[in-house]
Amino acid sequence: MLDLVRDGDVAVLTLNRPEALNALSFDLIRAIGTALDEAGGWDIRALIITGAGEKAFCAGADIKELMGRSLMEEKAGAELGQRVFAKLDTLKVPTIAAINGYAFGGGLELAMACTFRVAGPKAKMGLPEIKLGLIPGYGGTQRLPRLVGEARALELILTGRTLAAPEALAMGLVNRLAEGDLLEAAKALAGEFTGYGLPALALARSAVQRALTLPLAEGLRTEAELSTLAYRTQDAAEGLAAFVEKRKPHFRDL
Repeated sequence: MLDLVRDGDVAVLTLNRPEALNALSFDLIRAIGTALDEAGGWDIRALIITGAGEKAFCAGADIKELMGRSLMEEKAGAELGQRVFAKLDTLKVPTIAAINGYAFGGGLELAMACTFRVAGPKAKMGLPEIKLGLIPGYGGTQRLPRLVGEARALELILTGRTLAAPEALAMGLVNRLAEGDLLEAAKALAGEFTGYGLPALALARSAVQRALTLPLAEGLRTEAELSTLAYRTQDAAEGLAAFVEKRKPHFRDL
């Protein structure tokens, strides 16, 4: 159903239901949550999430499971997806969605919950729930406007249209397009930050995330507090000393 492997200081989580285009059954969502908890205990510096096969990152929810449920079961299903995907916000390392092929509905919501998104040249993505008389329920209505703005988010959600990778890049939904091997492109992006200290990376992520929900004055106070915490780390002392001594810093995540 999914595979979690370590490759050096990077972990790779692969959704492995290619026969179902890696659709998000409720069992798979629970397994993702368990895998994220496991990866959180590993000595890694980045996590990449991708899909098995060439057709899909994740084609969305397993539609058959969505039918015939009670009101409370429907609400619990949305809360399960939101709760599992929210684990990516608090994971100790940055995450990258390597989007191969289709990323629709819950699949795109999973990708949007990651820190970064790298798309292959044939990637297609969208939130087509409106075509089923539904709306996104795993965070799409909240994360998409934070990434692309209210106007574009409303357009994509209310029309349910599909984006090709270049358009997704142009509007800021994805960070980069992979010209060659997608997984290697994701690892290359990870390599741009894995050499830095985890405390500073976590504090920076927290500051930016809070900027999306706080008024400017409160956000600036939060930045000052988190910046002060960063100064108190051993990594900061090492980074400043290395700069003065004109050498490469050796961060120890302390």
